[in-house]
Amino acid sequence: MSVTTAEKPAVRTKQKVLPPPVTGQEIVLVGVIAILWVALWASTPAFMTAGSIQPLLVATAPVALVGVGMTIVIITGGIDVSVGAAIMVCSVLTAKLLVEAEVNLAVAVLVSVAAGGLLGLINGVLIAYGRVHAIIITFGTANLFLFLGLQIFGSGTVNGIPGTLAFFGRGQDGRTFGVPHAFLITLLITAAAWWYLRHTAGGRHFFAIGGDAQAARLAGVRVQRRVLLAYVLTGLLVGLASCFVIAQGTSTLDQSVGSGKELAVIAAVVIGGTSIMGGRGSVLGTLLGALLVQSVASGVTQLGWSSQLSDLFVGIFIIVAVGADLLRARARRSR
Repeated sequence: MSVTTAEKPAVRTKQKVLPPPVTGQEIVLVGVIAILWVALWASTPAFMTAGSIQPLLVATAPVALVGVGMTIVIITGGIDVSVGAAIMVCSVLTAKLLVEAEVNLAVAVLVSVAAGGLLGLINGVLIAYGRVHAIIITFGTANLFLFLGLQIFGSGTVNGIPGTLAFFGRGQDGRTFGVPHAFLITLLITAAAWWYLRHTAGGRHFFAIGGDAQAARLAGVRVQRRVLLAYVLTGLLVGLASCFVIAQGTSTLDQSVGSGKELAVIAAVVIGGTSIMGGRGSVLGTLLGALLVQSVASGVTQLGWSSQLSDLFVGIFIIVAVGADLLRARARRSR
């Protein structure tokens, strides 16, 4: 009898908070990306060549991968502005291991993922149990992570990084059927996260927390544990994405690594249709948002325009996406 009583709120929560499998915003994003690619192809035919698309996919991978974790965090009503600094810590740690300890690829990736998970755990514990807003906590930890990263750097750069990480997309060995491994891995993780969020009770709990944390708690959801998990997952993905970031560059890593990545990730999540107020979102939309942001940056570069125009276009996309979210929220309240 008690089990039946406990299940009823969960069922109502599922029906209330889950978005459709493919949202209207995702369909619009596919159309916008297609139009953008055709326009860039007409302006610079070199855009649609493998030599242009492959670097675009490699650049999209780390933003989309961290965006998967950020989407879950924002669905719960939180945010993480420390991911750029966390990428710096994981990147320099991985580069130092490859150069100074001469570890192999598997060890370097595992250490990077573990380091990212530890940084995410710090954020998660402080936010889930500290009862302080996430933006304040992660703004503080961003500065702590930045200081830690600079201490690990020691000198200004890490030189002589071996080509081990080329497996993720740099060079012929880093691709399968012409698609960079970093992007393929991102697709697989995005698909797994999409399935988990939609088809498991644990995944639906993230939506319930963002929709109404108190109602979720009364329905039996362990809110603090779920919030902690969201930040740890983001940290783990930051660790893997850091390897993708190193794989994009040359044999030298400097202290600007990770700079501004948090803005690119949050932009991809918001443009992808995740509500900044929590309770709604899609990792598929985030992947499309990341692809759109990087396509704009690539197009501006190939057209020889000022890089500031890229920021302008992304800013317009964010405003339109937030405006559409507010209109949807107003329409739901008026029903």
